[in-house]
Parts: sequence; structure tokens; C-alpha cells
Amino acid sequence: MDGAETPADRPTLSVVVPVYGVEAYLATCLDSILAQPGAEDGEVVAVDDASPDGSGRLLDRYAARDPRVRVVRLAENAGLGGARNAGVARATGDYLWFVDGDDWLPPGAVAAVRERLADTRPDVLIVDHAEVFPDGRVVARPSGAALGGRHLPLRLADRPELLMLAQSACTKLVRRAFLAESGLSFRPGWYEDCAYSHPLLIAAGSIDVLERDCYHYRQRPRDRITATLSTRHFEVFDQYASVFGWLATVGGDAPDRFGPDLFRVMLDHYLVIVGNDFRLPPETRRAFFRRMAADYRRWLPPAGYPRPGGIAGLKHRMVRHDAYLVWAVLRAAHRAAGRLRTRAGTKR
Repeated sequence: MDGAETPADRPTLSVVVPVYGVEAYLATCLDSILAQPGAEDGEVVAVDDASPDGSGRLLDRYAARDPRVRVVRLAENAGLGGARNAGVARATGDYLWFVDGDDWLPPGAVAAVRERLADTRPDVLIVDHAEVFPDGRVVARPSGAALGGRHLPLRLADRPELLMLAQSACTKLVRRAFLAESGLSFRPGWYEDCAYSHPLLIAAGSIDVLERDCYHYRQRPRDRITATLSTRHFEVFDQYASVFGWLATVGGDAPDRFGPDLFRVMLDHYLVIVGNDFRLPPETRRAFFRRMAADYRRWLPPAGYPRPGGIAGLKHRMVRHDAYLVWAVLRAAHRAAGRLRTRAGTKR
């Protein structure tokens, strides 16, 4: 067809950048992508998710001076998952990389990623990342321990511990044709990465891991949903229901092979949310715990799952028995002990 794109002129990498309320950080994000060696023939698909600030105008300025930048403008806010889906629909590269508009790529990341993709051509490439805090601290989150010395690329069945890695879609580059064939996309609502990343790894025919810091995740405590007091945190239950519902349709031995690890990941995630002071309104915490216990009964694999030991294992047993009052008392005691240790340390 006249004007149709051919493999020769298709970009290797499409970076999808969802944009909402990040005007103060957006230039840093875009510059960190566009200025890198290896990005010369790539594309940035920036999705203005009906952003209320000046992000849209900033995107237009970048697009006017750099043909690699393509702007997708949504008439109504679709949320992070919806914005990413809109970007995927317009992307043309062999591989997709999701980069949030307030994060950035460290120097050399694009070249390193492209070199690895050319070498192994995996369905999914997981990259290491670091969390960057307002005070300048950079905390690396390496993935090497989850590999256990395995040769790469591999399938998830070779190393199911990869499910324990950060769920973020931003640390998982995906081959665009594979994503289309799998039918996977982002669901609406909070915790959308849960229902995307786990099925992505399970469905992948080959997974590679680049043990190099290729993504910088900006920690903005006051602006992240993980520090937002809201009943919307209950949406995590729908996300995991989607994951287990999808797993049941895969067939073969996938439910038995991956269900136990997914169950453990789910419980640990729920416990992080319910125990965090800055997510659930206090009056909703008991109802959240009750939902956790219901999901324990609903999704418990027939052959069980790898239960943790120590305090973590004790928490799992509390969820199993819906022992909210016991959990609440122990949580209060733990916090009180922490405050005492802090005071004692201050007086020294």
C-alpha cells in the first residue's frame, strides 16, 4: 500500500510517555530520552491525558522542533492505563517502553537497551531501576538475585521468582508484535500494573534481564497514589481478580505452575497496602482486611503456596483466619515499639 511503513523504516524503539499534571518534570523526562545515543531513529509517543496544567503546550513545542515526538491528545482523562493503551495504538516501533512523564532515563540507558534487544530479541526485556528521592538519595533496585545464575533469555517457568520483581510496566520493554498477539492491555483503575505485568511475563516466550540501571523512578510522596488516602485502593482487588481470571483461561499447567507464586505476591501486596498509614482511610482498614481474607479463600491454589516464615508468615496466617483484631493489635504494638526506639536514639 502506498505510504505504508516497512520494516526497514520502522523505529526499533517506541517510548510511550503518559502525561498528566507533570509539567514541572516533563522536560527532564523528554530530554533524557531524546538526547541519548541510540535514540536518533526512535520515536516518543507522548499522550496528553487531558492534563490540567501546561503539559500539553510543552508537548506541542517539543513536537514542533523534533519529528521523533508524536503527540496523542485525549479529550477526557483516561488514567495511566488508558493513556498507555492510547500510546500503544499509535506506536510503530518494534519494541515499546513505557516511561512515566515525571521519571527519566539515566545516561546510556537507550544504547544499552538497544544493544541487548538486538542480541537476544526477547518478547520482554526487564531492566533494573533506581528510586530517586527528593533529598537526592538514589536507591538501586537490582534484579540479579531473582535470576539465580540462570542463562538468559529464559521463560518464566525457568525462574518464576521473576514474578517477585517490581510490577512496574516501566521496567519491562515488550515486543510490540508479541503484545498485540497476546491481547494484553492495561485495565482501568489504580494498580493497573498488577493486571498487566504478571500476565505479560507468563505469556512471554522469552524473557531477558538487563542488569543495569536503565530507569529512574522519581519518588514524589505527596503526588503518588501510594501515598494518597483513598478508598480507591480497594481497586487492587479487581486487578488481581483479573489476573487470576486470565490465568484460568491460559490452559495447560499454567495455573498450577504460576498460581502459587502469584498468590504469594498478591497477599504480600495486600499486606503492604493495609499496613500503610497513608493509603487507606482508617475507618476502611477493617473492610479491606476482610476483602483480603475473602481473596485468600477464593484464590488459594489447591496445592497451597510457598508461605513465608517469621513475621511475614504470621501475617499470612492472620489473613487466612480473617483475624483483623489480632493483626491490628500487633500492628499498633509494632508502631509503639518503633516510636520508643526512635525516642531512645534521639536521647543518646
